[in-house]
Amino acid sequence: MTSSTTVPTPATTYPSLRAAALPLLALCLAFFVEMVDNTLLSIALPTIGRDLGGGTTALQWVTGAYSLTFGGLLLTAGSAADRLGRRRVLLTGLAAFGLISLAVVWVSTSGELIVLRAVLGFAAAAMAPVTMSLIFRLFDDEKLRMRAITVVMIVGMSGFVLGPLLGGTALAHVSWQWLLVANAPIALVAWIGVRVGVPADRREDLTSDPLDLPGAALTITAIGLGCYTLTSGVENGWLSIVTWASALGAAAAIAAFVRHERATAFPMLDLSVFSHGPARGAALTQMGAAIAMASVMFGLVLHFQYAYGWSPVRAGLAVLPLIVTMIAATPVSEWLAARFGHRVACLVGTGLLVTALLAMAWSVEHGYLAIAASMVVLTVGLRVIMTICAVALVEAMPANRTSIGAALNDTAQEVGTSIGTAVVGTLLALLVTSDLPVGAWSSELVQSFFRGERVTYLVLAAIVGVVAAYGSLCLTDSRATDDH
Repeated sequence: MTSSTTVPTPATTYPSLRAAALPLLALCLAFFVEMVDNTLLSIALPTIGRDLGGGTTALQWVTGAYSLTFGGLLLTAGSAADRLGRRRVLLTGLAAFGLISLAVVWVSTSGELIVLRAVLGFAAAAMAPVTMSLIFRLFDDEKLRMRAITVVMIVGMSGFVLGPLLGGTALAHVSWQWLLVANAPIALVAWIGVRVGVPADRREDLTSDPLDLPGAALTITAIGLGCYTLTSGVENGWLSIVTWASALGAAAAIAAFVRHERATAFPMLDLSVFSHGPARGAALTQMGAAIAMASVMFGLVLHFQYAYGWSPVRAGLAVLPLIVTMIAATPVSEWLAARFGHRVACLVGTGLLVTALLAMAWSVEHGYLAIAASMVVLTVGLRVIMTICAVALVEAMPANRTSIGAALNDTAQEVGTSIGTAVVGTLLALLVTSDLPVGAWSSELVQSFFRGERVTYLVLAAIVGVVAAYGSLCLTDSRATDDH
């Protein structure tokens, strides 16, 4: 299976991470640019609010629109990649992502920015699941796959966490629009790396089943209406016709999706996979972890810049404990999985997430060091869950459907991100204020904000605890990377 060329054929697998350095670097960069855009703009939310206008709901959708379309289209993108070619879909997504980012120079209202972010989510959806599935294609050895996923996840989560720091640093010198314009050159470099370093797909590695377009439409509808229900509750009232119609519409879309997937000859997602504990458990646990991380990231951006009055750069530096811990906790996650198995390891991770959220509820009124300590505990829990669940979901799929497995993993994360962001935005708007005042906050408003944060994190601790604990209990006691 050895190729005579410098770049191996798709049939070739690599004996080590060093041997796969070029394609692995390209995939890391592709994942990085997608992940950094999740949070790059979050540090600029106060600036955007002052520049374009809009309260907490508008700012929530500046962040949530990207996650909403991203999460809604991941399964569609993964399904398309398994049919059209994984590298081809990734290259298309990278090109679109870079070009769409340039359109921010014409944005003049918060509504236009929300639309742009939603369209960017479409392009990003073509990137994330393909990245993970291509990693599995590069290696036969399960340990190498685990290590490669760890590398890519560290790079990706570095982008997620470094986004506020990079954004805050840039805001000290340029306008917030440049935070999105910067996506274009990064996407270009990633495109070149994937084009040169990742071998083309083979027809025999793909599936010829037709795309499930009705399933895609139902997925997007269900996720969109579900998230809008939370926002409508604050804007129009929890008993309003709009809120109830949105909630019922989301429930109807979910029911229709399940019915359609069970009846169609070529489903986007074979629901029978959820009859296996590892797939069902990994998706739910991954979702719980994403709810925790997204809620903390969104809440802390507002906390540091509004309650503390810090500059964007200082606020960005304040979240560095997340990235440092993400790297340092790698041995912990591997040791827990090898020593106790997936179920116990993820239960430990869940316990850490709940502990961190409870600690965060206390820490918001006790200074930065208490918050930083909570961030460290949170990140250890995230690190354990994310690595184990990513492997379990991809391994649950047939060899020609690995993109769907990766898409399911990312869908769980993005749905969790949308839920976490929506819960924080909704509760803070409900408990504190729906309009963010310009300039320094009064001591009364700061104290009200602290109280709102405390209630929010307590609610999130309960949500995350139930979702992630149930998911963890569905996993097996396997100590290997292959649960199936």
